[in-house]
Amino acid sequence: MKEIVNEGLRLRPKSAGAKLRLEPELLIKIHNNMVKARVLEERLIRMYKQSDGYFWIGGPGEEAFNIPLGLLVKKGQGLDYDFLHLHYRSAGIMSTLGMEPIDALRQMKNTATDPFSGGRNFSNHFSKRAWNVAPVASTIETQYLIAIGSGIAHKRHGGSGITIVNGGDAGTAEGDFASCLIWSSRPGNELPMLIIVTNNQWGISTAASTQHGEKSITDRAKAFGIKNAIVNGNDVEESYLALQEAMNYIRKERKPFFIESRVSRLYGHSSATGCNLITEEEDSLVTFEAKLEAAQILTRKEMDQIRENYNAEMLEVSQKVKQEPLPDGSTIYDHVYTGQKGKYW
Repeated sequence: MKEIVNEGLRLRPKSAGAKLRLEPELLIKIHNNMVKARVLEERLIRMYKQSDGYFWIGGPGEEAFNIPLGLLVKKGQGLDYDFLHLHYRSAGIMSTLGMEPIDALRQMKNTATDPFSGGRNFSNHFSKRAWNVAPVASTIETQYLIAIGSGIAHKRHGGSGITIVNGGDAGTAEGDFASCLIWSSRPGNELPMLIIVTNNQWGISTAASTQHGEKSITDRAKAFGIKNAIVNGNDVEESYLALQEAMNYIRKERKPFFIESRVSRLYGHSSATGCNLITEEEDSLVTFEAKLEAAQILTRKEMDQIRENYNAEMLEVSQKVKQEPLPDGSTIYDHVYTGQKGKYW
């Protein structure tokens, strides 16, 4: 799916009163990807509610942070490029990297054409070898432990490739998270890792305020001497510039950097909690669009048209996915191990 823009869209100068720091071209690109990611998640939710999927979990509300991250990744295969160890709220990162939305819909429908798991996994459980995207797991925060491996490999290999790992605030209670902090910060053996915690203040239905004794999750990074920052993940420009600075630091110094991104959770934890819109949460897309309109970079009509176009395309591809075959029962044992076909005993 190509980026959707209006024909005849004119690039307008930034308003002096808007105080936007990024160039208009980049802001428009970020907005386009934010809308695409949001509409994709909303289509996945609709599919679940129409019984075209068994479970939904995703990241609507995190676009202002995830899209800048996706744009800043050094994408490719092998140790000259970044490795990504993501969690199940990372569709915005994947779509910005170039994932076709139809493939996310295929995983929701569990079709045989699902390129990530062959119809075997939940929605937003991506993987792509060609982009160094390790498989997303349902077990929380195991990615922090696995990321140590590519971090060590990047350290030994040299160059500018880095390891990127993200997860949620509740999962930081897991020992795998602590292991990541320990291994990435050993004096003389620091690892080139960007360690991200997207903090939405909730662990399913448990408030973070009842679980965290520290003032901020970055306090844990400070204890290990890891350079760190707290970022307003609902602010596009703050997110982009903070990520850019952190990633440049890691690429040059070959040491870890920790970011706690404060984000919203617009549709609850998952379909297990109803996946209904929570209007009390800040919507980063609404906030960003207000800034773009005030700066005369995009009009309300243009932004509405972009969303309408993406809605139409997502509906079209969802209808296509509904006609695609489901996995045959004879393939149930395929891919338990790499290259395996059929039973292994």
